[in-house]
Amino acid sequence: MAALRGVKSNGGHNARTGMSARSRIRPNWVFRMSRRALSPVGRETLHDRVYAELRRSLIHGMFDAGDMLRIQDVAETLQTSTMPVREALGRLVSEQALEALPNRSVRVPVITRERLDDLARARCLIEGQITALALPNLSSEDFARLRQLTVECETAFRGDEKDKAQTTSELNHAFHFYIYRAAGSDVLIPIVESLWLQSGPYVRAAAHIHDERRDIPATHHHWALIEALERGDVASSIKALTDDITRSFNLIRSRLDEQDIPEKAVSYA
Repeated sequence: MAALRGVKSNGGHNARTGMSARSRIRPNWVFRMSRRALSPVGRETLHDRVYAELRRSLIHGMFDAGDMLRIQDVAETLQTSTMPVREALGRLVSEQALEALPNRSVRVPVITRERLDDLARARCLIEGQITALALPNLSSEDFARLRQLTVECETAFRGDEKDKAQTTSELNHAFHFYIYRAAGSDVLIPIVESLWLQSGPYVRAAAHIHDERRDIPATHHHWALIEALERGDVASSIKALTDDITRSFNLIRSRLDEQDIPEKAVSYA
């Protein structure tokens, strides 16, 4: 253990090299450990990029619930080999963002009442807690930034660009995670990210319904949240956040009620 900690020793000195036995051994040990710890940079970078792109697309609702993801099709779209795609899809299945089917294909999970309620409950609990933790750390500069993001999101919603859905989703993500990161919790942030990853298809389905019904502006609850945070009102902040989260889920729930489909998988295209 002394050698691993770099403790000096007078024993085993070699007069010819001027090095002790331990000082000769340690570099080899470090080299062997480094080889075991490292993997080829090129391969790792490619795999990570494929995973990150699929993950980003799921978070921002670029896939409909029930969409099938075929390895070959995804590889051709991303202009890469099938190996990193297969690995990325496997990781996303383990994170419950995708589900594996018996025929070895992968799909975006279909919408069910049970999963809808479970996700909504988990998001309200976790994101409410991280918002409460973030509140004392937010400054006037932070509130100005949150207002700016909200205005940008409203402007994007009023536009007619073909990538409007992605732009508004990215701005909404930036708004919420600006608050969450202020909590300084390395444990809670990955949990929230996982919940957003699983919520992507629900957010997409809710966006379709919102456009049909011309519901209240998507940023309505953002303004209420900013005002509550500025007042230092934890309870009102959590309520505004909860209203914002449940808005999307409630739109889908009301659609299920209209269609009167009990506990049955539903896909929105």
